[in-house]
Amino acid sequence: MNQLALVTGASSGIGFHIAQQLAQRGYDIIGVGVSDRILELPKRISGVQVIPLRTDLTNRNQVNDLWSRIEELDRPLAVAALNAGASLGGAFIDTDIDDELNLLELNVVSQIILAKHITRHMANRRSGRILITTSLSATTPTPYESIYGPTRSFMYSFAQGLREEMREHGVSVTALLPGATATEFHDRAGMQQTKFGDNSWKNDPELVAKLGVEALFDGRDHVIGGDRQTRWAALRNKLSSEESKAKRFSKDSKPSQ
Repeated sequence: MNQLALVTGASSGIGFHIAQQLAQRGYDIIGVGVSDRILELPKRISGVQVIPLRTDLTNRNQVNDLWSRIEELDRPLAVAALNAGASLGGAFIDTDIDDELNLLELNVVSQIILAKHITRHMANRRSGRILITTSLSATTPTPYESIYGPTRSFMYSFAQGLREEMREHGVSVTALLPGATATEFHDRAGMQQTKFGDNSWKNDPELVAKLGVEALFDGRDHVIGGDRQTRWAALRNKLSSEESKAKRFSKDSKPSQ
């Protein structure tokens, strides 16, 4: 029997390609998504068993139910890719608080709940690999995505701390920090009237996923997901002041009038 891998946000974008590349390595896939598209995943990934689980990760009851369904499979989980996430564009004074609270539930709360279950499961087996998708936005203030950036910073810091804790249990944790990627991500965030609304200059999601999966199996602490220009942006963020980064980010994220 193949080893088993969990991928959240597997319907499309980076998450789909992570699932695809894990399947190419011989892992059976539990693919999680909120839309009906997740039910098509077995037709899109061949050669291994694919178990699609439709789940709304902004609902805590559904998050816990997801883990119950995984436990019912009665199979050890070898890999977990916590990849689901979303953003919300616009000025903070204009955005809706309920939308922002849902964003926090998806990007932070659901990830922590799943990580609690996953780490205990893997620690008991003294084996496992965890990939946590954050963002290059974890390295900069994100005006006009004012809630998204802090959620990614939180998850990046969480991944680094968790990595050290899990070392003694034989479990590795890797953070993937994608740069801007050519997916539906920014369109769903309502950022069509910004530089991020144009996918022509962004990273290929297949490349980002490949870098993440390779770093996961290499046991690295983190990897910048993208091309040379993306890696340069990460270095520039490391060397820049918070104020200068905020101004730079704002030029790309502020909606045009």
